[in-house]
Amino acid sequence: MQKPNKYLLILLVTITAYVLFEYYRPKPIDWRATYENDDKIPFGTQALFELLPDVIQPSAIRTVRLPVYTLLTETKLPTPSNYIAVCREFDVDKNDREQLLTFVRRGNNAFISAYEFPDSLGITLGFRADVKDESKADSTLRQNFVNPSLRKTAGYNFVHDDGRNFLTIKQPAHITVLGRNARKEPVFIRIQYGKGHFFIHNLPLAFTNYYVLDPKTSDYAFKALAYLPARPTYWDEYQKQGRFSEDEQSIFRYIHSQPALNWAYYLVAFGLIFYVIFAGKRTQRIIPVIEAPKNTSVDFVQTIGRMYFQQGDHENLARKKIQYFLADLRERYGLTTTSLDKEFTETLARKSGAPLDETADLVRLLRDAQKSISLSEYDLITLNRAIENFKQAI
Repeated sequence: MQKPNKYLLILLVTITAYVLFEYYRPKPIDWRATYENDDKIPFGTQALFELLPDVIQPSAIRTVRLPVYTLLTETKLPTPSNYIAVCREFDVDKNDREQLLTFVRRGNNAFISAYEFPDSLGITLGFRADVKDESKADSTLRQNFVNPSLRKTAGYNFVHDDGRNFLTIKQPAHITVLGRNARKEPVFIRIQYGKGHFFIHNLPLAFTNYYVLDPKTSDYAFKALAYLPARPTYWDEYQKQGRFSEDEQSIFRYIHSQPALNWAYYLVAFGLIFYVIFAGKRTQRIIPVIEAPKNTSVDFVQTIGRMYFQQGDHENLARKKIQYFLADLRERYGLTTTSLDKEFTETLARKSGAPLDETADLVRLLRDAQKSISLSEYDLITLNRAIENFKQAI
């Protein structure tokens, strides 16, 4: 039975231990301001969203995950109705803005709580909301309603807000101030637009779980939203979560939304990569080094030549030398070596590039050696020298 791969076991144990550690360890408080209606963290809005039907009874609250333009052009909304958006920045383009203005002008209401608004919307409605200078920062600054029946004697303090955000009114004729801070700066206004109203609020943290569930500030959000009439209400989550609801999210979208699962996913991915790199190197068979075949023909010829020379068989050695040399010429230059005449000499000189006179001397030696009855050691040496000189010349 094959043993389990130890590297794979180490990887699995590490991942399992990490996931269990992340799952059971105390979760740190997430102080991100998401304003999402399904977030239970301090600055989510789940508490308000779940309690909102009690404020706007008997109407239903519906979550929408569409851009304002798509919602108001492709969805048949009951008239009149309410639109609510609570977010860090109310980000809409020209088409969204025009459709929202048309929606309110026809007798509907839009309640928007955000720190930042598009300048184009502010110019149309007569207000400006921008981040003020740091000298205005004051986390102890209290907020309150203008309406005496809604005012709280001590006011409301939202300690996580730095107090720099307030609204500047440009067209006071059709704007009613509903809430101010302790410096008398507007933070909550109502704008008459056509047959409907815009409610512009500049402190979205007031609608988060932290302050809705705190007894000192819990009634603020509901008093502010009480200005909306009891109508069908649409809560905008597109500004914060996009188009996809929790049921529509893919498995990878869910994994990336959970910190523990997200880290486990990356551990698995990188662990597998390292496993392939290192374990693969350790388990593959060693590839033997195969040396290229050696040409031993030259060594063989030299050995045979030495043997003939040592035995004094000069004639046999010389004739074999001539035989192998002519065979080489036939193979290399395609010559016919049956007749070593003048035509052969000129053709060999032309194809090899050797001087004609040296070629003629070599051919003469070869021809004389072939005709000779016996060859001496001197003839062998002379013939060998002429062949070697010819090879060096080409």
